[in-house]
Amino acid sequence: MASHWAPEWAEPQPSGEPDDEAELRPDWDCQSCGACCSYSAEWPRFTLETDEALALIPPQFVAADERGMRCEDNRCSALAGKVGEHTACQAYAVRPEVCRDCLPGDHACRTARAAHGIR
Repeated sequence: MASHWAPEWAEPQPSGEPDDEAELRPDWDCQSCGACCSYSAEWPRFTLETDEALALIPPQFVAADERGMRCEDNRCSALAGKVGEHTACQAYAVRPEVCRDCLPGDHACRTARAAHGIR
């Protein structure tokens, strides 16, 4: 099993800032965004997956070092479509925990959206 890892930009806001739970936006449609999947090549790292779960991810989407999803620049190779318009994860059913943990409106989501100019 891999260890937990999260990039600095995905860490919760310091105290005094809005709470992620208060900022969740289930009304934001991930498929019309995709910013979190194209923000940082350092982010889609395997964290809590078992070897069995990792074996289910299609090999073309796994990085050569096998520590995360393969990225082209900052974009996950499993992301199809145009960021900010229409996107889809080609490995959605077997996506890693780091992807499952990113929720619409949480700090990581808002950071990625801002970087892409998505409101």
